[in-house]
Amino acid sequence: MAELTTLESLLEMGFDRNRAEKAVANTGNQGIEQAMDWLMEHENDPDIDEPYVPPVGNVLGGEADSQSNAEQPTLADTAEGGDIGYNETDESSKHPMTEEEKREQVKRLEELMRVKQAERRERERAEEVEREKVRRRQGQELQQIRQKLQDDDMKKLADQRRKEKMEDKMARQRVKEKIARDREERAQKFGGGGPPSTAASFQPAQPSPSSPTSQGPPPTKKEYDESRIQVRLLDGSTITTVFKAQEPLAAVRVYVQMNGNTPEGQDFMLLSPYPRHVYTELDMEKPLKELGLVPSAVLVVAKK
Repeated sequence: MAELTTLESLLEMGFDRNRAEKAVANTGNQGIEQAMDWLMEHENDPDIDEPYVPPVGNVLGGEADSQSNAEQPTLADTAEGGDIGYNETDESSKHPMTEEEKREQVKRLEELMRVKQAERRERERAEEVEREKVRRRQGQELQQIRQKLQDDDMKKLADQRRKEKMEDKMARQRVKEKIARDREERAQKFGGGGPPSTAASFQPAQPSPSSPTSQGPPPTKKEYDESRIQVRLLDGSTITTVFKAQEPLAAVRVYVQMNGNTPEGQDFMLLSPYPRHVYTELDMEKPLKELGLVPSAVLVVAKK
């Protein structure tokens, strides 16, 4: 039984001639399996249906070419009465295939093609599984990188907040220390002059009632060295404490910051309700006595 050439077999199986010729040329006419493999691998190429132009000197269908070459000496030998055995072999190779033989060969080729397609689908499925594994692995790595960056940002933010709190705490501590130093300095300054003034205050009482100087000027106004301050907070509650008369108004503000319920970082101002007077930053350095807040006063906390 004569065999179909690779090109003929592909055409019998229903492949387009242009594609079949490309498959035969690109596989070097090495057989139907290689040609079918090439067709299945390149069926989605964008240029698969472009017209095929064979290179110069290249003849498609090596089997057909070899067969045609074999025909030429056969014809010559027939004309000259050549070798009988050679002619018989050539005639058998030229014998056309019956329809049943063609169907059998096409059936075998179609079965081979189904096997190849199944192998290709299995290979593509395995490649898709592997690509999915790679994609998931890359996604996990990307998620880990994002999580690490997020953790680093949260850590930096926490460190920044701790630093700000520490700086605020140190600033408050410095204010407290300054107030304490101011108190000590005022105590030393006014404490040294206290006894003479006390002695002097008793000296006018020593003369007898009959002394003509008993009708002198009236006694001086009582001096207060402390001030009782009541502060009304933003929510309506009040806090009360006692300050030295010579302490600055800033000491009251610090006391409100430390003991009031004012939100951290909330800026506020102090004012007197009656008569209404809003205290400025310059007033914060003035003693309570100078501001008329001795011996007692009521202050109100207000938002800026």
